[in-house]
Amino acid sequence: MIRLRGISMHYALGETPVRVLERVDLDIAQGERIAIAGPSGSGKTTLLLLLAGLERPSEGTVSLDGVDLGRLDADGLADLRRDRIGIVFQSFHLVPSLSALDNVALPLEIAGRRDARRRAADLLDQVGLAPRARHFPSQLSGGEQQRVAIARALANRPALLLADEPTGNLDSDTGERIADLLLRLDRENGATLVLVTHDLDLAARCDRVLRLHDGKLVPRPRHGDATATREDATDADRPAARARLA
Repeated sequence: MIRLRGISMHYALGETPVRVLERVDLDIAQGERIAIAGPSGSGKTTLLLLLAGLERPSEGTVSLDGVDLGRLDADGLADLRRDRIGIVFQSFHLVPSLSALDNVALPLEIAGRRDARRRAADLLDQVGLAPRARHFPSQLSGGEQQRVAIARALANRPALLLADEPTGNLDSDTGERIADLLLRLDRENGATLVLVTHDLDLAARCDRVLRLHDGKLVPRPRHGDATATREDATDADRPAARARLA
């Protein structure tokens, strides 16, 4: 479903070039669950940005179902994200002036779905928040906000679900419940899942765990990933890029 070939990503920091990704090749099959780990600055969030079409690589190609994202203009990429991609953000990124129901319905309304609010209500019910549908984000706990964010990401039944540290801002018990919910709904919707995480237990529940180090993608055995060093649990790739995911 996803094919990356020769992906490199370079940025200029003043007069100094910053090399974030170097010649990354990756194939992901339809329905696979992929976890990406790695130390701070290794390029994890940059990789999600590329998969979402929110960044263009300095070199190489990113293809989704045979479509080269580099050949799409801004409108084409926006349409692709609307129709094919769902994104779960670490910091939720809900619209504060909209209720939980309206936040979930928003991408459906943008897509012109007449059943937007009915579909949104059904999704909130699936994530256990039907009684909170009229509440605003400020009235919800962190775990509740992330459940709304997951419902919103799945609203258009995306073929590809991207999750950037989906449990990163939650306590361990809430994070475990969110991980259970995310994986269950992903399975039920049949989406391909690519997630960035420092939660080693969550990573171990995926089909493959890949580690980025010095901009290069390194596959590791599942057992090795489940017992990875705490270097993988130090976060935060490129704060500016993380903000652009919003």
